[in-house]
Amino acid sequence: MTEYPTRDPKRCPTHPGRILREYSVPALELSKSAIAEHLGISRQTLYDLLSEKQPVTPQMAVRIGKLLGNGPNLWLNMQAAYDLWHAKRDVDVSGIPTFKPKKFAVR
Repeated sequence: MTEYPTRDPKRCPTHPGRILREYSVPALELSKSAIAEHLGISRQTLYDLLSEKQPVTPQMAVRIGKLLGNGPNLWLNMQAAYDLWHAKRDVDVSGIPTFKPKKFAVR
């Protein structure tokens, strides 16, 4: 079985906007205006995404996945990993108990 290296959990996952900005957009060899037009979004929306000011929503993931040909799951999973990493650090759960059910009801 192949072992894959694991990401350091202390390191924040990369925002998908950074991947788009540094790799995907330059590889398309199109202007950002043209990319925004192909995506059906405003240039400002694209710039906000590329500057990591805006998240990749499910709708945006579908658009990006179609444009780049790699589907929406990759983009949505990257955003989810980024959001969850921040939430685990920002949300105080110290006052929430953890219950373990004795038995699950099967119907």
